[in-house]
Amino acid sequence: MRTTPSRRPELFAAGAATVTVVLWASAFVSIRSAGEVYSPGALALGRLLSGVLALGLICLLRREGLPPRPAWRGIAISGLLWFGFYMVVLNWGEQQVDAGTAALVVNVGPILIALLGARLLGDALPPRLLAGMAVSFAGAVTVGLSMSGEGGSSLFGVVLCLLAAVAYAGGVVAQKPALAHASALQVTTFGCLVGAVLCLPFTGQLVREAAEAPASATLNMVYLGVFPTALAFTTWAYALARTTAGRMGATTYAVPALVVLMSWLALGEVPGLLTLAGGALCLAGVAVSRSRRRAAAVPAATPAATPDRGEPTAEPRQEDAGRV
Repeated sequence: MRTTPSRRPELFAAGAATVTVVLWASAFVSIRSAGEVYSPGALALGRLLSGVLALGLICLLRREGLPPRPAWRGIAISGLLWFGFYMVVLNWGEQQVDAGTAALVVNVGPILIALLGARLLGDALPPRLLAGMAVSFAGAVTVGLSMSGEGGSSLFGVVLCLLAAVAYAGGVVAQKPALAHASALQVTTFGCLVGAVLCLPFTGQLVREAAEAPASATLNMVYLGVFPTALAFTTWAYALARTTAGRMGATTYAVPALVVLMSWLALGEVPGLLTLAGGALCLAGVAVSRSRRRAAAVPAATPAATPDRGEPTAEPRQEDAGRV
C-alpha cells in the first residue's frame, strides 16, 4: 500500500518516537554498568558533554544558527530541569533504591506530563489517552513490584526519583512551546548545553573518576551521550513538535517493557512471569493511547440521473467546487 503524502509526517513522527524509546531503554543497561564506577554528577556531566560534542558537530555540518529569541525560554527551562537536574537526581536516586522502585516512581512522569500539558498548553485529554495511560501505569506498577527488593530502598531515594519525575514532566512541557520557534536539533543542542553548564561543578569528580575507570565504563558513558542523549532527544523533539505532550509522554511507557527485554538479551537476566505480564501491559497501554477513533463512514452519494431527455445538468454547489 502506497503511503499518502498527508500521512507521511505522522509516520515519520511515529518512527522518531520509536527510535527514542528504544535508545532510552538501552540507556538503563549502560547506566547500570557506568554507574558502578562514576558518581551521579560525574556520569551526568560526561554524558552531557559527549552529547554536546556530537550535536555541535551536526549543527556545524547543517549550518544551524542560534535558536530564535522566543525559543530560548523553553530551551533554558528544559535544559535546567530535564538535561541537568533530572539526569543527576535520577542517577543519584537509582543508587538509593532498587530498580523496581525507581521504575515505579519515575513512571509517574507521563501522568504529570499529561496533566501539565492540559493545564499549561491546552492539550486535550481524550478518553483513549487516559485509558491507555492507566493500562500502562498498571503495567509499570507490575514491573516495579516484580523487581522490588533487589537492593533495598530508602525514603530519600524515593524522594529523589519523584523529583526526577517532576523535573522530567516540567522539562517536556517547557520544551513543547520552544519547538514552535526552533528546530528539533536546535532545541536539543542548546538544551543539552544548558544542562552541561549546570553540571560543570562535577568536573573535578569526572576527571578523577575517568582516570581510574575501566574503558568499558567510559565507553558506556560516551554511548549514553551520543545515542540516548544526542540522537534520542532529537528524535523526541521532532516527534513532540508534531503531537501533544500527553501522547508523547504515554509513548515512553514502552520503555519498561523494552528494558526487561534488553536486560534479558544483554545481561542474561531472565524475567519472571509477573515482569513479562507487566511489560505486556505497558505495550498494550501505549497502543491504546496512540490509537484513534475511526472516522464515521460517509454514506455514498446517490448517483445523479443521466440526462436523457435534455434536462439541464445541475451546477455544482459553491462549497463543493473545491473538491472536484
